[in-house]
Amino acid sequence: MSDFEHITTDAAVATYNATTDVFNALLHEIRELSKKKPDATMSASKVKLVNKVLDDLLTVLENEPEGKYLQRLESDDLPQVSDALLMMAQFNAALAAFKKRYLQLVRVGYSSEYHWITAEKLEGWEADDAEVETGDDI
Repeated sequence: MSDFEHITTDAAVATYNATTDVFNALLHEIRELSKKKPDATMSASKVKLVNKVLDDLLTVLENEPEGKYLQRLESDDLPQVSDALLMMAQFNAALAAFKKRYLQLVRVGYSSEYHWITAEKLEGWEADDAEVETGDDI
C-alpha cells in the first residue's frame, strides 16, 4: 500500500477538516469587505479572529511546499483588507494543494473511493492485507 508519493497524518487531516469551513467563511467575508473598502484598515479583533484560524492551518501547512509563503496577519501594524485578502488567498491555494496531494482515489475491492492518504490509514490497510494473507479472518 505504500505506493503513494505523499503521506500525511490523521491529525493533519482532522485539523484541515475542522478549519476549512471556518476559513472559507472568513475568506468570503474578507472578499466582501475588500469589494467595498479595500484600503480600510482591519480592526484588531478581526485580525485576532483571522489569525486564530490561520494558526491552526499553519500547523498543517507549514511543512508543505507552499508553507514557505504563508504567515499570519500582522497584529502590531494592522493590515488593510486587501492585504489580508492576498494573504488568505495564499492559504486558500495551499489548502487546495493539500487536498489534491493527500485525498486520492483508491481502488477498494471492485470500486474506487476517495481516501485521505495518512500514515495511520496505510498501517490499517497493511494490517488488513497481512490478515488476509495469513488467513486469520477464517
